[in-house]
Amino acid sequence: MGTSGGRIGARGPVAWVKSAYSGHGNCVEVIAAGGGVAVRDSKVPDGPLLWFTRAEWKAFLEGVKDGEFDHFAEGA
Repeated sequence: MGTSGGRIGARGPVAWVKSAYSGHGNCVEVIAAGGGVAVRDSKVPDGPLLWFTRAEWKAFLEGVKDGEFDHFAEGA
């Protein structure tokens, strides 16, 4: 995973994180924020954010791990 942007938080450096599999500017970045997780488009760092509770983010990640979204990568 890579990081970009950043600031110093109460627990040290805080930075946006993107997957090491990202490439060619087609990336989203995530950061822990406000008790949840924020997601942004790496090409528009000052653009809008999507914000999820930790429970929502956990449910999303579990769905990814279970293959619930694989058909999107296959062009369905």
